[in-house]
Amino acid sequence: MSDATPDSDTKPAFDDKLSIFDEDKSFADLGLNEQILKGIDKAGFVHPTHIQSQLIPPIMSGKDVLGQAKTGTGKTAAFGLPLLNLVEPGKAAQALILAPTRELAIQITQELADLGRFTKIRSMAVYGGQRIQQQADKLAKGPEIIVGTPGRVIDMVGRGYLDFSGIRFAVLDEVDRMYDIGFREDIRRILAMCPDKRQTIFVSATISPEIERLVRKHMVDPEKVVTTAGSLTVAMVEQFYLNTNPWDKKRMLHYLLTHEKPALTLVFCRLKRSVDSVSRYLQSKGIDAHAMHGDLSQSKRNSVLQAFKKGGLHVLIASDVASRGIDVEGISHVINYDLPDDPDLYVHRIGRTARAGREGEAWSFVTPEEGKLLTQIEILVNSLTPMHAYPDFKPGDEPADWKPDKPPTHYVVEGVEDKKAKSRFIAAEGPEIPDDPKKLAAKFPGGIIPSKLPPKRLGGRMRTRGR
Repeated sequence: MSDATPDSDTKPAFDDKLSIFDEDKSFADLGLNEQILKGIDKAGFVHPTHIQSQLIPPIMSGKDVLGQAKTGTGKTAAFGLPLLNLVEPGKAAQALILAPTRELAIQITQELADLGRFTKIRSMAVYGGQRIQQQADKLAKGPEIIVGTPGRVIDMVGRGYLDFSGIRFAVLDEVDRMYDIGFREDIRRILAMCPDKRQTIFVSATISPEIERLVRKHMVDPEKVVTTAGSLTVAMVEQFYLNTNPWDKKRMLHYLLTHEKPALTLVFCRLKRSVDSVSRYLQSKGIDAHAMHGDLSQSKRNSVLQAFKKGGLHVLIASDVASRGIDVEGISHVINYDLPDDPDLYVHRIGRTARAGREGEAWSFVTPEEGKLLTQIEILVNSLTPMHAYPDFKPGDEPADWKPDKPPTHYVVEGVEDKKAKSRFIAAEGPEIPDDPKKLAAKFPGGIIPSKLPPKRLGGRMRTRGR
């Protein structure tokens, strides 16, 4: 595959000297209490990552904070640890954390529970797909920290199950994606319902000037923290890619699972139909594989995850809707059956095998058409991915009825209604231009076909009202 590995002209400027941890500091230096330090120690961490060492102190001091750091650097703990330290036990709904997906909301809640296991602070997730009454009953018990998706949070407030009058901390995680996928108005509405006298914290992997301008409207003199340190996730995962044709992927996956014999494997597909197809194929080969994607009911997804956590099944096939919510100890391998369209998702995927400082392996199937996407991922993770080959695996011929998957024209988030959306980076197709000169001339007044552009044009510029 000619463009899978960058050549001398396009090779990323990798810097292996980027440090992951701030080894000059300990978590005790950040002012966290003994109960939280005990939870950190139990999780196996000694030094904070750079985003944690730089973000925790201003949050602890009560400042509004805008934090930016690479995916996989520990941003959840960066805002979660000070929240666990600052909220008062016994007072309901003091902190609100908004996340773009239910899986991420669940993951944040689980991480807060792990880090705060020796405190009296309780967290709960509020998200769509689970019964309203079930979440209402948990809210009635007065958890101090609420983690939720915008739509369900607004619903619970409207039903009277959630009261914002006691909110002291408002956190937006993955703020870039929150604004990108259409939660802008929901965010504005939720923050408007929170008390003006609150501490606001926004964190993200990327923050464009436009988004920064928008979010600063909800903050008071925020301190901006930007770190460029390497990714903890990437450093702990040994990565490989396998060059394969798209029609050979299922056979390659079966070959990999039977020859490498990984203990607990998570396989990611881009499309939901691929998840189901791959799961059925592996089951037909005698491998205990199960599917998990957005079309499954929440109860079904929970039962599959529980079986996976307990070791009742060894191969889980998932779509990207689950890449931010699977937090299972003991996953030895992550396999990217399809490379994700968004390189950031690659880090979230492979991070499922690098939990609490443990090491893991990630294997990616790369077709000839995906070489440039692999290069983008390598630039993001600041590392070249070596190719691995199996000489005894025999590629098959392209089937006569083979139909390749049509790549998406825009970033898709499952659960967000966007049937008509198109990429703003792709120009709209113009009308078909006839080849016949007579037909072409008939489309212009007097039959005169223009030979050049008009001298004055709008150039795509127009005044718009400020929002």
